[in-house]
Order: sequence, then structure tokens, then C-alpha cells
Amino acid sequence: MAHVAGLETETRETGTSTTNLEELHKLASINSKVAIRQLPSQGLSFQLWPAASTFVSLFDGYKQQPKESPLFPVLSSISTNPIRILELGSGTGLAGIAAAALLGAHVTLSDLPHVLPNLQFNAEANAGVVSASEGGDIRVQALRWGEAQDVASLGRYDLVMAADVVYHDHLFEPLLQTLSWLLLRGGSCGSFLMAHLRRWKKDSVFFGKARKLFKIDVIHSDPPLPGARIGVTMLSWIPSSLQEMLKGTGTGV
Repeated sequence: MAHVAGLETETRETGTSTTNLEELHKLASINSKVAIRQLPSQGLSFQLWPAASTFVSLFDGYKQQPKESPLFPVLSSISTNPIRILELGSGTGLAGIAAAALLGAHVTLSDLPHVLPNLQFNAEANAGVVSASEGGDIRVQALRWGEAQDVASLGRYDLVMAADVVYHDHLFEPLLQTLSWLLLRGGSCGSFLMAHLRRWKKDSVFFGKARKLFKIDVIHSDPPLPGARIGVTMLSWIPSSLQEMLKGTGTGV
């Protein structure tokens, strides 16, 4: 048993020839658990990373005390019910599945095509937890960053979210291009929540480019991870053009 960012988790081995890991994440606000299968031998996208647990913890806290949550300004500004959420780079799907279960949201989990079978497995394994929520729903879809046809096939969303997606520098431009299509160029969504753990100096290159297009604010910071100097931060992004418009009307963010 472990506690990550205020979240109770339990990890156990499953499978035979290839070691699979199943991690259980307690959702205290609804007295339930999310079970996530990891396949570490298949690569980074098949493993859990700290930022996903931060999303779970914050969604759980929002469910219990919404007005006390750092997510309140973003989530309370969305009038659609249920909320429509797109998760980028879902990996094992933990964060998006938790959003569906805790927010009663319609969530699209997205990642590269080869990641989808395990993502679909985890979505189906937690269908009971999600269906017990108020209106929650999950679907899985392939989304390659920087590919216009993939973005064009998406529906309309109220919120985009992502956990631990800034790591390979060759993906910086495709990720920013996808975010631009979704949030700037006539996209249907105006808000983006990113849980990020800074690991390398090159991260500053990505955020330097991003801040030319978006207003990015830190809305939450986890305590440092064991053996580390920093913890996961939750970042709220809105298009810079929207920020200027809100200033002009005196609304602010």
C-alpha cells in the first residue's frame, strides 16, 4: 500500500510470462476503486506516472469539496452537463477514467494506435465504476499529435486534459500544434489542464513556445516526490487571445 499525492494506491502483479502490474486507486469521495493494468515491458505509455495520480487526487477532492478545490475556477466555468473531456496521451487511462467516475463526465481517452488495446482494456475494466457515477461515459480513440485528420475526427469538448506528456523533445511541436487546433484555430474547447512533473531543463523550451500562444498558470503544486526536489504541478492553460478579451471586459480569469 502506498500514498501518492494524498492518494491511496495498491500495486500487485498479474499475468504469467510477461509481468503485468495492476494498481488500485481508491476514490474516497465515492467509496470505490479504479483498477489499472500496466504493461511495463511494452514501453512508457503502458506505465503509470505521478502526474496521473495528481489528477485523481484533485478530482477526488473536487468531488468532496468543490469550492475548496484548485480545479473549481476551471470546472465551475463549464456549463455543459455532463462535461465533455478529451484526454491527450492517456497511456493507461487512469486520469481520464477518474474524471469520468468522479465528475460524471463524458471522456474520450486518446493515444497512439498501438496503445489503444490496453487503454480499452482499462476502460472496460472500470466500466462499472464509471456507470455508477452520474452520467459518466468513456470512449477510446486514436490521436496522433500533429495529424490534422485525427483532430478533425474528434467531437466537441469543454475541456482538454493531459498528464506527463512533456518528455520527448521531438514531440514538442506536434503537441503544441494539436493544442493550437483544439484551443485556438476555431476549436471547440477553450481550457486545458496539464499535470506536469519537470524532469529536464529542455522542458523550458516547450513552455517558452507554449507561452507565446497561451496564458499558463500554476493552480496547484504537490509536495516533492521522495528523493526529488519538486513535485507535480497542475497548470491551467487558456488561449492568450481569450485572456486579453477577458481583461478588456473586466472579467479576468
